[in-house]
Amino acid sequence: MITFANAKINIGLQVVDRRSDGYHNLETVFYPLKLYDIVEVVEADNLRFVPSGLAIPGSETDNLCVRAYRLLADDFDLPPVHIHLHKAIPIGAGLGGGSADAAFLLKLLNDQFKLGLGESQLIGYARKLGADCAFFIRNSPVLATGIGDVFQAVSVDLSGFNIVVVKPDIHVSTAMAYGMVKPNGAPGRLASNIQLPVESWRDSVVNDFESGIFFRYPEIASIKTALYEEGAVFAAMSGSGSAVYGLFREKLSLGGWSRNHQVFYID
Repeated sequence: MITFANAKINIGLQVVDRRSDGYHNLETVFYPLKLYDIVEVVEADNLRFVPSGLAIPGSETDNLCVRAYRLLADDFDLPPVHIHLHKAIPIGAGLGGGSADAAFLLKLLNDQFKLGLGESQLIGYARKLGADCAFFIRNSPVLATGIGDVFQAVSVDLSGFNIVVVKPDIHVSTAMAYGMVKPNGAPGRLASNIQLPVESWRDSVVNDFESGIFFRYPEIASIKTALYEEGAVFAAMSGSGSAVYGLFREKLSLGGWSRNHQVFYID
């Protein structure tokens, strides 16, 4: 069986405070993005992970897809499989590709082997793999709080916009990003501001990671500036970066940008 695992963008990302367990309380909106990895599962004599497309760092045995399979295999009599992941969502970009792959694999295994798991049960398994994995089970816009794993449905619709995503050749370490961010201690602001017209977001919806990341990597800051110069209604870094997206009313082509960056046009 084959499934298509989509990316996400963060609309706003507020770091509220640091928790006693070392994690941070966040407020962000996760929004599905029509940019896809391909995940295929085939029964086999042994468990094997077969990657293609973009290079995936780290050990194959530690890949989130393999961990997702083992998580279900601990509770169900799953046969060995070959997991083929064709990677197209940029890595280290703040687009949630790895989390999406694992979540969609959980759903695929549930369907393929008729495990009978409901949505809430799948969310429970996904939470064990990562804070944002659970988002991809329902895969609809949510306001995420807590460490990014407590979801509330939110009425955000970007279907009237063309989305341009620009990924520079920079991999941003999540640990480094958190090391530079300063909690703002202002919970609830994003929940209110996200209801404003998109044209108002530029002055009201912020990503707290941008200041530190832009200081460390001015090239990422220049992408956001250039998107506004090209006519974006709203532009922001997604997650802890390094991808930056812009929302446009009209279709456009950014010409020579693709020589230096990965550029994705999504309508």
